Amino acid sequence: MTSRLLMPVRTVLTDRTRGAEAPAGDVPGSTRPTPILDREHPLVTALVARVLRESEARGAVTDRARLQVAHGILVTAVRPVYSVEDRRRVSRTLRLGRGSCSQRMAVLEAVARSLGVETRVRGLLVDGTFWYPRFPKLRAFVPEEVLLAWPEFRLDGADGPTGADGDNGADASTGADASAWVPIAELFTGLGPAEHGGGFTNSGAETLFEAVARTTVDWDAPAACAGSAPCDLSAHLRTDLGRFSSRDELFDLHGQTLCRPARTLAEPVLGRWSVGAAA
Repeated sequence: MTSRLLMPVRTVLTDRTRGAEAPAGDVPGSTRPTPILDREHPLVTALVARVLRESEARGAVTDRARLQVAHGILVTAVRPVYSVEDRRRVSRTLRLGRGSCSQRMAVLEAVARSLGVETRVRGLLVDGTFWYPRFPKLRAFVPEEVLLAWPEFRLDGADGPTGADGDNGADASTGADASAWVPIAELFTGLGPAEHGGGFTNSGAETLFEAVARTTVDWDAPAACAGSAPCDLSAHLRTDLGRFSSRDELFDLHGQTLCRPARTLAEPVLGRWSVGAAA
């Protein structure tokens, strides 16, 4: 049994109920800083400088390759914890040296924007039971649903074959390369659960942030996942809230997973609780 008592009152506006809003391919992204993605902060600019140095050393010349380098740096530089403050500034996450899956994705977004890569997010309401393996003795306190900001990056068509809006990165009339929206799960191409130690199970020390570099992760039951259930997380998706120009906009409209009193009580503990530690 999951809990609704810890959650804010949320009015869900899906793509179908919003009606007048633009389809996914038309929702713009941005490279601008936001209150969460404070990319102009010295800690963020220092991280970007490190990404550029290591990218040059490794011969990573495309935006996709640089983001892969940045992801690898964050895996080791920011300790994964169960923090519940989704609106935490990227600079604070870097200062603390620890962050949730969502907070580390925000850092990657800030790096991308600093590199001139537009980002946006897809709002996903994920069933709380998806987190049961992490909290087997605390299931009664797991929220009924978790709001996840799933990042997408606008990359050159030459960087990858297919984007989140179905664009294959090429102009049909001229054959020229064009940009396409690429979800974080597709930053690392050519992955499959069979060749990389199985799919993501949301248990142990690995979070979604690490998993995207190792195995296929998808919320839409794509054909590529047919007969390969570990890759398909669509059964855990309750509601697709659509795309938003920033995670700030998503949280402005739909709030965070936990209500403020619950976050205030939980953050001192969960914000230091390492992922994979016994629950």
